[in-house]
Amino acid sequence: MTHTTSRPGPEVTYRARPRALLVAVAAALAPTLTAPAVAHAATTKAGKRITVASGETLELTETTRASVLTIAEGGTITAPDGYRLSLTVNGVETGSELAELTDGHGGAATAIAAGTYRGTVILTVAEATDVAYSDLTFPFRQAIHVDADGIDEAKSVPSAVLGGTVTDTSASNIRLLSDGEAFNGVYVTGGGTYTLTDAKISYTGNGRCDFVGYGASVVGTGEGTTLVVDGATIANEGVVRTAIIADATANVIVKNSTIHCANGTLPTEYVPTGDTRYMMDVPWMLGLSGNVRATNLLGAGTRASYINSSISSETWGALSVDGGSYCTLTAINSTIANTGGQGYGSYAIGNVTEHFLGCTFDVGDYALIHWGASAHYGDSTADAVADLNESLEMGLTGAELSALAERPTVVNAGRFMVLWYAAGSVTIDGGTEVNTGETAFMCKAVAGTVTVDGSEGATVNPGNGVIFQLMDTDRPSSVSVSGKPWKTETTGTYTEPAGSPTRSSSWVTTSSQSTDAKATFTDIELKGDFYNAVRGGGNASLQGQNLTVSLTGSTLEGVISASTAKHGVSTITSAEYREISEVTNTPSAVVNNGVLVTLGAGSVWTVTGTSYLSALTLAADATVTAPSGKTVTLTVDGTATELRAGSAYTGALTLTVA
Repeated sequence: MTHTTSRPGPEVTYRARPRALLVAVAAALAPTLTAPAVAHAATTKAGKRITVASGETLELTETTRASVLTIAEGGTITAPDGYRLSLTVNGVETGSELAELTDGHGGAATAIAAGTYRGTVILTVAEATDVAYSDLTFPFRQAIHVDADGIDEAKSVPSAVLGGTVTDTSASNIRLLSDGEAFNGVYVTGGGTYTLTDAKISYTGNGRCDFVGYGASVVGTGEGTTLVVDGATIANEGVVRTAIIADATANVIVKNSTIHCANGTLPTEYVPTGDTRYMMDVPWMLGLSGNVRATNLLGAGTRASYINSSISSETWGALSVDGGSYCTLTAINSTIANTGGQGYGSYAIGNVTEHFLGCTFDVGDYALIHWGASAHYGDSTADAVADLNESLEMGLTGAELSALAERPTVVNAGRFMVLWYAAGSVTIDGGTEVNTGETAFMCKAVAGTVTVDGSEGATVNPGNGVIFQLMDTDRPSSVSVSGKPWKTETTGTYTEPAGSPTRSSSWVTTSSQSTDAKATFTDIELKGDFYNAVRGGGNASLQGQNLTVSLTGSTLEGVISASTAKHGVSTITSAEYREISEVTNTPSAVVNNGVLVTLGAGSVWTVTGTSYLSALTLAADATVTAPSGKTVTLTVDGTATELRAGSAYTGALTLTVA
């Protein structure tokens, strides 16, 4: 193949202290050759030409320039042990190809592909930046490497930086371009503090692991590391070619930036896996597809904050917290989107805290996939933003804080706002507007809790009329098909349970349990239904689970009931991945799926259809009524019972509208 690239701009101006560079063992014009035959290097009026024939190995010991580089199929260029080789042509990193996936290393190494490269050809020999993840080591190469002392030129590839100015503490107006694979842009580590201003980064080609950031545009990692990205435009395309990675207790602040990542083409040998060492596409069991997420937050106690920015992915996910613990993800006055019709706004796992103030979500499927977190959606009031600025050390100036307009959060989700797979909380307040194509809150048999305060205008508008769905998990498990770690194929199958659930002798449906899913609403008008379809009785290792619904100063028009949920298909495999979470409900008597309803002060429930409960508590001024022209009646354990304010009922409760 032939690579001919016109020069996009001038090379970078470095203003950094002198650093010890690679000690060459041979001059650039006479590189060491180790091969069955000798590679050819010649200098003409047009510049130096390097040719590596088939079967030849050229070992470069220092950075080398040429006007033409030709590598035949079967020819190889290498660097000595402890060093990494990168090729740029006219300032664009190019030619790097990842090795195929193999047992033990994940195919993490890159080689320069056969072909002819013309222009300003620079082969940079840089000290290795090896990053360990689990039992693998990823051989990072990056345009700019920053540590606690500033720029480390020996680990950087200066020829991959176009325009701008780079110093020990900041880089401004630089351009980073790559059409190779697994090349990183700016890598800040070791307690360094760095500011990246008005950068333009465009990387096309695959990365290999976004649980360590191999191939990402920007990485901030390590205890004490602070990375500020201001005014950046990052547009990547490629498998796990992530834009922003925050890892290992770092504090990464992104503001006034536009970030987008588009899918690439998976390696032919790749088999879908949930093994994070090798995972390169979203597990289909989430009901999604795609092979790149725009950001990832990793490690313990790491912080990532996005202010006045746009973050989008084609599919998969825009903002992700994965593989970490007790991290904090924050977005303020930002747009969070998927452009390809599928995907999530944020992913939360590992006791993460997520703040969304004044944000707009325009996502294909979920605003949030919840694997154990605390998430808050609200307004970007001056006080709320100032508090986060201080507590999370965002470093926003008084002028920057004043420039942030107060906005409500608006969630537009193609299917669900929240999908719970683990216990955790979601709080919605201020003027937050929730609009979903289907069910607003989808909870898979865990203690998910949602608290909505509508006193300042918050609304919930489910597209299919279901506000909260509690149901058994329908997520198929992974199945190992070969016994090799990187070939653990996610080929499990979900099969709809048959017959009626078996009543548990130990599960209590009439009083609150610690494992209840809970929905609490204050000062809000709601229209929609609440269903608990958990089977229990040993199904999915559950004896039972209750749904608790509490209203205070609120009105609800809809059904609250135990139910039987049914998918549109009896089995779900990877071919039917979009059927996950897609159920219809038939209100049914409580078995192991208690439904406990509390109507607090000033609340009115207008019952629109038959509802089966296990407990109902009414405040002195609470009302249960029926739509105009209809009446609602209550039976308790089969006995007609008067509905009276200030009363409490337990047992087999049936509310019927006639």
